[in-house]
Amino acid sequence: MPKRLNPGLIVSCQALPDEPMYGEGVMAKFAEAALEGGAEGIRTSSVSDIASIAEKIHGALPIIGLIKRNYPDSEIYITPTLREVRELIESPCDVIALDVTGRPRPNGEKLEDLVAYLRAHTDKYLMADTATEEDALLADSLGFDYISTTMRSYTPGTKGITIPDLAYLANLQKLSLKATLVAEGGIHDRPTLEKILALGYRYTVIGGAITRPKQITEYYHQAFLAK
Repeated sequence: MPKRLNPGLIVSCQALPDEPMYGEGVMAKFAEAALEGGAEGIRTSSVSDIASIAEKIHGALPIIGLIKRNYPDSEIYITPTLREVRELIESPCDVIALDVTGRPRPNGEKLEDLVAYLRAHTDKYLMADTATEEDALLADSLGFDYISTTMRSYTPGTKGITIPDLAYLANLQKLSLKATLVAEGGIHDRPTLEKILALGYRYTVIGGAITRPKQITEYYHQAFLAK
């Protein structure tokens, strides 16, 4: 049976092919370190990383799985089509994350059809990666189990918005959604996390501040350039 997410810190262990940390087994080690540090869940992309993490942590934490794949006819790249959905169903992840931003999907595929297929073929939980209140309401109407703020500032309508957008996070709480809200995006220090927790969030995803050494190094390097 798939594992539900427990309240707490979810660590995103992901690397793109052009990043130094990309490669076999690296994300599994990050996940093991996150487990030992007190994480309550792991978020990762690609079937290979899902499998290696599942083997490394021996089922100790639920895994949110997604597949990033680009198509020429769509801006959506997080689990965009039935192809990725089928791959994730066969993987050892517990939660499947999909883009839910209202934008056209590749090949003319429809989000509603993907959700229906998932509900018919797996008992894994579903997470909606959203950017706006409208996205969140759509995801809730489709019966998603979790609604994350992953795509805030990454869609044409939200580009340039500083994240985490605390006012937006507070507004989401007022929607009385049936799904569990997950705060994700731009959480780079503990004071910011504490502000999000003060809003009532109990599920948060942190990635770059923990698992992207190049990004972390660049952040601190900027202090030297400013002198």
